Amino acid sequence: MKTLLNNYTSTYKGIAKEIWFLSVVTFINRAGAMVIPFLSLYLIDQKGFTLPQVGWIMTFYGFGSLVGNLIGGKLTDVIGYYKTIVLSLFIGGLGFIGIQFLDTFYSVCFGMFFLMIAVDTYRPAIFVAADAYSINNNVTRNIGLIRLAINLGFSIGPVIGGMLIARVSYASIFWVDGITCILASALLVLLLKPKKKKNEQDEKIIPVKEGVSPYRNPAFLLFFLVMVINAIAFIQYFSTVPIFYKQAHGLSEDTIGSILFLNGILIVFLEMPLIAWVERLGMSKITATIFGVVFLALSFIILNISEAFSVLIMGMILMTIGEMIGSPFSNALALNMAPKGRKGSYMGLYSMSFSISHIIGHNAGMNAIYYFDFDKTWYGMFALLIAAAFLLLYLPKLIKKLNLNYK
Repeated sequence: MKTLLNNYTSTYKGIAKEIWFLSVVTFINRAGAMVIPFLSLYLIDQKGFTLPQVGWIMTFYGFGSLVGNLIGGKLTDVIGYYKTIVLSLFIGGLGFIGIQFLDTFYSVCFGMFFLMIAVDTYRPAIFVAADAYSINNNVTRNIGLIRLAINLGFSIGPVIGGMLIARVSYASIFWVDGITCILASALLVLLLKPKKKKNEQDEKIIPVKEGVSPYRNPAFLLFFLVMVINAIAFIQYFSTVPIFYKQAHGLSEDTIGSILFLNGILIVFLEMPLIAWVERLGMSKITATIFGVVFLALSFIILNISEAFSVLIMGMILMTIGEMIGSPFSNALALNMAPKGRKGSYMGLYSMSFSISHIIGHNAGMNAIYYFDFDKTWYGMFALLIAAAFLLLYLPKLIKKLNLNYK
């Protein structure tokens, strides 16, 4: 047991204190993000919106996330990751407090759009910060630690949110969410200072921008397409798969919540050791990303094998393994593909893949189930992901053809 504990803690050694500060801030921010899991219920029960109206509000949510990631990437390149993160947290906090006072359908749509712009400006900047504070090329483990903070926060946030709604009111979660965002921005200013440039002479030697923009990089655009496909499939586990649990297997909400909670717990305890193990194997970032996509594909196909409850657990475990391998290494690969001076733009486009999945993924999954049933939908997700994995197999050839140098 002691050896196991030592092996686990050793995966965190060598990570800069700045990354630990960023992780603490991220945990506080994500633990406070308790509005999102209860947003649909709030819009229906408290605001009286219909299901189609809620669907459109969530579409505006996705568009806001898309624009936020785009702006976040540009801002990171212009004003730096530090100011971008602080502004995103502070303005997002004010937005969470303010959106509860919007009552009409159109005001909530546009309010959600602008709120998500502020909130998701954070994403590209945090990835660039993980790269900026890397030591001995440990950016993947930096991202892993930040993801651990995100998942731990997301695991605790809904529990706190549910207690606040039951014992206080729905309004309380907006206030707590907003205040924790503002608190996170204040802690960032107190705990972390932006990394200083080495010296002015180095700045004169290094060009402001090198290489091409992500929109003119064929290799990165292929990688981006794969990430969109992967994200569309991944978000089904938080929209259509819970419906499958309830309608096809008759599970209660408590049981469904426990299965989803398994995802966060596995990530908290296993992701960092898994990243360290994959790195020790000498596996390239592209290969690790392929494995992540394949494990996610297997998590869907296994759902059609049997009606046993254990199959649902195995599906969640396979999905989580795919997420633990694929997400940090695809993040690191995106950073590796970004030329100097353009990391914000590249990470902005990379983060937009998840935003696009929110815009089209939920509706696509719901309609697929409506017209083709659960089994055919899971077969479709499996086929789509396997096709994405084959596209990634072509990526090294395209990189070599373009005379680039990524691993």
